[in-house]
Amino acid sequence: MHSMIGRKFEANMTVSDALALHPSARWVFAAYHIEGCAGCESAIGETLGEVASGYQLPLENLLRDLNSLIEVTGNR
Repeated sequence: MHSMIGRKFEANMTVSDALALHPSARWVFAAYHIEGCAGCESAIGETLGEVASGYQLPLENLLRDLNSLIEVTGNR
């Protein structure tokens, strides 16, 4: 298992890196109605910032929700 200590979701992180950082990131994407991220070919090169822009989502909210996964996991 990869250590998530000191790691967080950032706007310049690719979708595939985000999914690798925390497996539950796909559920955050689904909550924003962007379920296709896990299987999309663009996930390799598209950043979280680009996804937020493309779907007209507030980037700060998406990052907050993704980073809450790390906070919850870190408190176990």
